[in-house]
Amino acid sequence: MIHLSNITKQHGSQVLFREAGFQILPGSRNGLVGPNGAGKTTIFRIITGEEEADGGEITRAKRTTVGYFSQDVGEMAGRTALMEVMAGSAETMRLANELREMEAAMCEPMEDDEMASLLERYGAAQEEFEHRGGYDLDTRARTVLTGLGIGPDRFDLPVESFSGGWKMRIALARILTLKPDVLLLDEPTNHLDVESIVWLEEWLSTEFDGALLMTSHDRDFMNRVVTRIIEVANRTITSYNGNYDFYERERDIRLELLLASHKRQQDMLAKEEEFIARFAARASHAAQVQSRVKKLEKIERIEVPAGERVVRFEFQEPPRSGDDVAVFEELAKSWTRTDGGEHPVFSGASGIIRRGSKIAVVGVNGAGKSTFLKTLAGLTEPTGGSVSRGAGVELGYFSQHAMEVLDPKKTVFETVQDAMPLANIGVIRNLLGAFLFSGDAVDKRVENLSGGEKSRVVLATLLVRPINFLVLDEPTNHLDIRSREIVLDALRTFTGTVLLVSHDRHFLRSLVNRVFEIDHGEMRVYEGDYRYYLEKTRDDATIAA
Repeated sequence: MIHLSNITKQHGSQVLFREAGFQILPGSRNGLVGPNGAGKTTIFRIITGEEEADGGEITRAKRTTVGYFSQDVGEMAGRTALMEVMAGSAETMRLANELREMEAAMCEPMEDDEMASLLERYGAAQEEFEHRGGYDLDTRARTVLTGLGIGPDRFDLPVESFSGGWKMRIALARILTLKPDVLLLDEPTNHLDVESIVWLEEWLSTEFDGALLMTSHDRDFMNRVVTRIIEVANRTITSYNGNYDFYERERDIRLELLLASHKRQQDMLAKEEEFIARFAARASHAAQVQSRVKKLEKIERIEVPAGERVVRFEFQEPPRSGDDVAVFEELAKSWTRTDGGEHPVFSGASGIIRRGSKIAVVGVNGAGKSTFLKTLAGLTEPTGGSVSRGAGVELGYFSQHAMEVLDPKKTVFETVQDAMPLANIGVIRNLLGAFLFSGDAVDKRVENLSGGEKSRVVLATLLVRPINFLVLDEPTNHLDIRSREIVLDALRTFTGTVLLVSHDRHFLRSLVNRVFEIDHGEMRVYEGDYRYYLEKTRDDATIAA
């Protein structure tokens, strides 16, 4: 369907890949992975024609439609949410108008040759219209919008009234509704809650029959959707037939084999070079020396990719708190609407957070999870009930807004140094290395960091403070899979108490031992891990049905 062959691309002096390639076959499910800056977005842009390769060839089957969802959604204005989604299928809508015009023309008298020509054009347009899914475009647009959390009551709202995160959902709905032959998705799960992610998994598996190439930082999503991994790293592109977990295992096996081959070759080269050095000056061995020199010149040297430096940081033991970290009774929160009325978020929430617990707060988007965290953290006053903290509780709070309080003019090193002023340079650098900042990266100013880098800085400064109660609102947003694993490892070993909201199911399964669910303004407490919660809610849904 799409074939990239011997592609070479570099930005300035940085070579992204050289004479590399892969194929996107009809109906295939491909995950695109690689470290930041390796060239994943460039691959997307080469396929869409937004960038040209420096060398090589890209071939595409005729009539292949490509849909590309990126994090840059552009301006949206002047349409309702539903019309904005349908506008992404402009060619399909143009064909619909053309078919209507030709149908009207058929009702008028004309010569036989003219009618035959019109019927031929009508047949071709109808075939293309059907190929693009034109007959169920409106239904598909409504279904996709609803699946992504924008229900019928919001279809006719102007897109300008939606926040940035909801606009991203509308942009994603545009591309999914297009139903292209090749679907390119760059981080489609950003800004989605768990329910929308599960819906998207199901839609891609059952409703979409085209080819897929996507990046995602959500391990579970990758494992459930893709059956082939395309890795962009070390100036080449490598394919693995399997999901993300298979890729990780197979990559490690291939690396071990490569290192073993590299060692054997280095041992052989050392022996040959020793022979040449020893006998180069002897006329009696001149032929042998020359033969071995030529042999070494012809050998293709095995290159070992630069290894990722793994740094472990031992976090200091947090001060011990009382056994009851927080107690809340009949807790309620309402926001005041612009018309002066009250909008209830949740009410009647009661429970105890015990020392050492790692608790997930779950619920559909808009259920009030973030508001509940803010209320417990004391960042907003409850409108009903009470919340009290236990003895010796030192609370640290993280949200995406926490990144905004970073000093943009300070470097990464200076920011962390402010959080641990008594630590020496080596300890600070070791901490930064554990959070993937090494070399010159520690001297980058905060204003030049990406969203993921800022998240790692804030989390690092939180985890080195004498805090025993961490309240985290979406700590994995903007983090890639490797960064998420680092944060997960840190929280696993953290001996204090954790209360968090996250839509990363792998993260929740691997960490939490209790679940608070906020549903229709009420709270339910599940005394078990995330798997237990899923089983109980599944059983309850079965009984209700």
